Amino acid sequence: MTTDSSSTKTSTSASAPGGGISTFKGRERALRADRLGTGGLLLSVLAATAPLMVVAGVMPTTFAVMGIVGQPLLFVVLGVVLILFSVGYAEMSRHVHNAGAFYAYISRGLGGTAGAGAALVALVAYNALQVGIYGIFGFEVSGLLATYAEIEVAWWIPALAAALAVGLLGWLKIDVNARVLGVLLVIEVLLVVVFDVAALADPGTEGLSLHAFNPDTLTGAGVGTALCFCIAAFLGFEQAPVYAEETSRPHVLVPRVMFLAVGGVAVFFALSSWALTVATGPSAIVGTAQKQSAGLLFFLTESRLGATFTDVLHVLFVTGMFAALLSFHNVVARYAFAMGREGLLPAAFGRTSGSSGAPGTGSLLQTSVAVVVVVAFAIADDKPSGDPTAPVLHLFTWFGNVGALGVIVLMAAASLSVVVFFVRRGAVRAQAWRLVTSALACLALLVIAGYTVKDFEVLVGAGPGSALSWALPGIIGLALAAGLVLGLVLRARAPEKHARIGLGNEAFQLDKAASS
Repeated sequence: MTTDSSSTKTSTSASAPGGGISTFKGRERALRADRLGTGGLLLSVLAATAPLMVVAGVMPTTFAVMGIVGQPLLFVVLGVVLILFSVGYAEMSRHVHNAGAFYAYISRGLGGTAGAGAALVALVAYNALQVGIYGIFGFEVSGLLATYAEIEVAWWIPALAAALAVGLLGWLKIDVNARVLGVLLVIEVLLVVVFDVAALADPGTEGLSLHAFNPDTLTGAGVGTALCFCIAAFLGFEQAPVYAEETSRPHVLVPRVMFLAVGGVAVFFALSSWALTVATGPSAIVGTAQKQSAGLLFFLTESRLGATFTDVLHVLFVTGMFAALLSFHNVVARYAFAMGREGLLPAAFGRTSGSSGAPGTGSLLQTSVAVVVVVAFAIADDKPSGDPTAPVLHLFTWFGNVGALGVIVLMAAASLSVVVFFVRRGAVRAQAWRLVTSALACLALLVIAGYTVKDFEVLVGAGPGSALSWALPGIIGLALAAGLVLGLVLRARAPEKHARIGLGNEAFQLDKAASS
């Protein structure tokens, strides 16, 4: 394979005596290894799932809007689909160690041009997921300050403060980030578990009913849309390979963490959504969710665990969102780093900061995007009439669903790439069962992506015939088209760069060998 060794010789000769390779430059183009073990990697990944945000936000919305009582069973079904996806995805992680994860895998199977398209989709999707959370974060913090401190602040003030705090943490060592995420996540999960136990110990009028696991509950027009909502709750588990370069044994740790994350999330969410149905009674869950909306969990905890516990839960709801913000920020920064290293973004993004080894330029990019978007929505919020919460809720729902659609498309493409990758390597017999699971996952994910696009107006709360139903999914389409065009241009004008797409640190090692 052709490598861009000439450019590497030029850049390194200026910084190393005698034109040799500079060790410092080498470190700049590779993320620091041995930063994360199983625990740190697992906590970094799980933080993005924001368990309390899912239990307090996604689950009540799914019950209320879609009227699906069988949400617990839906989490089990999606858990199976994502485990099927993870089988091939984890196997790819043994062969490819790249902070660009999705697009690196796709480029290895479907080629550099497809990889460039996937890279732009990933950058847009994860930015959208991260930025969208600032809307609901700012709204909740503003509400907490008004309730407990009698201080009135606009939602965008805590949102911007959080963006700056997340940006600062993004410049630190990833193991420091993992400790911050870990503390927040563990407390958050423990409080949800306390509610689950309290709900099962004090059930509603129908007792410990298992009706929510009855397949008959998954009928009706809302099932497809509920699939979209619930799969978004899992997002984060697929980020494990993004940190592969920062672990000591990526071929062991990455697959282990992925399966632990998928299995743990599926069980946790299935049990927690079941606890909600038990607390109200399966026949009453939809009506209660419609009445209480996002306050459903807090309504149920106050009657069982008291006002103090509910107040603490409100605070942890906010810190859990902050953990998700930081987790997605780290992922975006690493995608930008990988793309800069391989010529898909300016070379400055392919450098790490000397002190911490973090992808500082990528971190700065993500923070800048977040600040610009929050400011834009703050300006939209500055009007004398209309719904004052609309810009906040739009920021959360619009960007969150755009990001979720992008990741679903990436997962489907990655599953297809797994099949092509091993077929081309002549490993069909050795990898047969993984190819079957990847093909099944690809089909299931394409169905979910289809439902997502079809029901997008419901997902974002737009009216029938709204331009948002095609304009917002179109963002992912535009990102894909731009990436494919970039890939085609590189293949025609800079074939050496095109050949590096997806190679990651391996390309640097090839450059190093060629120049020595």
